[in-house]
Amino acid sequence: MQWGDSLWAAMALVLVLEGLLPLVAPAAWRRLFAQLMMLRDGQIRFFALLCIAAGVLMLALI
Repeated sequence: MQWGDSLWAAMALVLVLEGLLPLVAPAAWRRLFAQLMMLRDGQIRFFALLCIAAGVLMLALI
């Protein structure tokens, strides 16, 4: 598998994982989304930074 194919496969996997919670528990997803809307910009940026760091760490371990 080439680099471009791996990138598309990773994006497809993200879409599958993102769709699981709304499919299985739409009410919980709606509550979670409402709580996310209450966060300040700095809190969202910090969470995004943690996600990026975890992703880079996982890629480094692979």
